[in-house]
Amino acid sequence: MKVYIKYLLKIYFNSVIFVVLIMTSLAIILNILSEIENLKPHNQSSFFLPIYLAVLDFPSLIFEMFPFIFLISTQVFFVSLFNNNEIQIFKYSGLKNTNILFIICCFVLILGIFIITIFYSTSSYLKNVHINIKNKYTNEQNHLAVITKNGLWIKDEIDGRIKIINASKIENNFLLNIFITEFDENFDVIRTIKSKKVDIKLKEWLIYDPVIYMDNENNIFDVIKINSNFDYQTMQNLFSNLSSLSIMKLVELRSNYKQLNYSTTEVDIQILRIITYPIYFILMCVLSAIIMFNTKKYKSTSIKISIGLFFSVLIYYFFNFFYVLGNLEKISLFISVLSPLIILAILSSFLLLGVNEK
Repeated sequence: MKVYIKYLLKIYFNSVIFVVLIMTSLAIILNILSEIENLKPHNQSSFFLPIYLAVLDFPSLIFEMFPFIFLISTQVFFVSLFNNNEIQIFKYSGLKNTNILFIICCFVLILGIFIITIFYSTSSYLKNVHINIKNKYTNEQNHLAVITKNGLWIKDEIDGRIKIINASKIENNFLLNIFITEFDENFDVIRTIKSKKVDIKLKEWLIYDPVIYMDNENNIFDVIKINSNFDYQTMQNLFSNLSSLSIMKLVELRSNYKQLNYSTTEVDIQILRIITYPIYFILMCVLSAIIMFNTKKYKSTSIKISIGLFFSVLIYYFFNFFYVLGNLEKISLFISVLSPLIILAILSSFLLLGVNEK
């Protein structure tokens, strides 16, 4: 590797580390304050628990912030080159601005692959630990749900009874092929209910043609009603925290969703977002370089960084807008994830024209 490439990569890597450390400090401080506030209603007086929860949660926040970390890091990198007038030295040596940008983008691609494989797997694991610990301090432990290869499983405590519910599929606002085992507070079986179709539109479920097994007898009814902590809307929002799942677990969850006839859109978008993140990082790096070359006339570093932050916010809402449309299935998942990347790539390509003369 040539000496100037090593030199450029060293400066850029130091810039990334510098920005990551700042973001990490802010994320941990804000997380600690948030965790303290969340634990107040549960009379949790432990000094270390909020800190521990904040440390577990911050990697997933940093992962979401990486596109903007690369944008700001690229700005810090070029500020260093501008301040030492090194950009002109490289230009006189025959190294164009686009050559410098290409070197940095290749490095960002390598970092991006590392981030979506090693870093994301670690952050998702820590996020999962964080969620499991916090669940001990919530008021919703009495109703839990999970999707496995054997269908939807629900634990529901209401009206002094505990229900273990299994359904093979979800179709609109109906659970299909459902089996309910009902226990008392001592976990003695009260009755079991079997039905092919249950309406969960409201929290008062309508069970059609149920067969009820009780006291060694079975009875068939037309319709019965049972109360639940879940309704159709609650069910739709059950599994939204996908950041606690690694890519392999997301693929497994997608398979379970398909077996259950549950919408895989949100999982598909999450997987596609993670896979395309390195491209997103490169585009943010390119955009940042364009901003820096076009603001060379400004002596104030604060103005340059502020412009970068302004574009970061715009891009965040721009990408989020497409993700929301994808989750709502207004547009296809490929369009929701790829369209903002393509638009940003076209815009960056157009703005790159003439960057070597800057």
